[in-house]
Amino acid sequence: ESPSEVFIEGIFIPSYESGKLHMLENLLETIDPGLESWGVYLIAACKYLQRKNYYHILYELQQFMKDHVRAAMTCIRFFTHGANSYTELGGKQTWLLKIKDHLKVYLQEVSRSSGRKKMACTFRKKMSATDVSRHINTVDLQMEVTKFLHRCESSGTSQMTGSSLPTLFGNNNMKMDVACKVMLEGKNIEEGFGIAFRVLQDFQLEATEVYSKVAKQLVKEQKYSEIRQLLKCVSESGVAAKNDGDNIILNCLNEFKNIPAEDLDNLIQDMDSDENKIQAYVMCNKLRSAYLVSVRQEKTRAVQLVQHVRQLAENSGDDVVKAICAQWL
Repeated sequence: ESPSEVFIEGIFIPSYESGKLHMLENLLETIDPGLESWGVYLIAACKYLQRKNYYHILYELQQFMKDHVRAAMTCIRFFTHGANSYTELGGKQTWLLKIKDHLKVYLQEVSRSSGRKKMACTFRKKMSATDVSRHINTVDLQMEVTKFLHRCESSGTSQMTGSSLPTLFGNNNMKMDVACKVMLEGKNIEEGFGIAFRVLQDFQLEATEVYSKVAKQLVKEQKYSEIRQLLKCVSESGVAAKNDGDNIILNCLNEFKNIPAEDLDNLIQDMDSDENKIQAYVMCNKLRSAYLVSVRQEKTRAVQLVQHVRQLAENSGDDVVKAICAQWL
C-alpha cells in the first residue's frame, strides 16, 4: 500500500467514522500549521471522499485545508444537485452566498501573498484573479436568475418543464437554455429580457440563436404579439446588428407556416430590409406581397426581383401573379 492509502485506511476513515475528524485536523495542524507536509495525504483523502460521494465530509475537509476554490466547487454541487425546479433552487440560495464567500477569501489571500515571495508548491487549487472575479459575477447573475424564476414559478406564470434544470454553472448550451427560460417564463418577454441579455453578453453567447429559439417557442404557444415584443427588445438592446431582427424572423419561418395570416403579415412588415421581406414572402408563398415590395426597389434590382417572382409563380401555377409580373416587366 502507498503511504496515502495507509493514511486513508488507517487514520482518516477511522477518525471520521468515530466522529473525531476535528481531533485529527487539530493534530495535523499542530504538527505542521501550514499543512504543506500533509498536502499529498489530504488531496488523496478528498479524492476518496469524492469517489464515495461523501460531499459533506469533503466540504468540511476542504474548509479545514483552506482550499477555497475547491470548496466553492463543492458548494456549486450542493446548489445544483438534485433540484428539479427553480422553487427548490430558491431554497438553496445560501450555497450561492457560500460560493461567493470562498472566492472572496481566496482573492484576499492571493493579493496578500503576491507581495510576499510565492510559495514554491502548494496543494490548494489555484486560479487567476480575473477568473475568480468572473466566477463571482456568474454567482451574482445566477442569484438574479434564481430569484426571478423562483418568483415566476410561485406566481404560476412558469410554463416550461425540462428534464434537467439549466443553471449558469453548466456549459454554453445550458447557459443559452437559462437565457431562453428567463425570457419565456416572465409575465411577458420584456420582464425577463434584461437578465437574459446580461447572460448573453457576459458569456458571449450566440444571441440570434437564442432569440430564434425563443421566437419558435412563442409560435408554439401562439403568442404572436410577444414575438413583436421580442423583436422590439432586441432592436432596443443597442448591440443588435442591422439584420438581427430580420434574421430571427427568417430563422423561424418554417414554424411560422401555422401563424394566422394577419399576424404573419404584421411580423414580415416589421422587418427592416425590403430584400428580407421579399425573401420572407417567398418562403411563405405570398408571391403577390413579394411582387408589391419588389416593384418599390431601384429599377435594375426591381427587374431582377420581379423576374424571380414571375418564375416562382409559373412554377407554382399562380397565373394571376405571373400575369401581373409579366405586365409590369
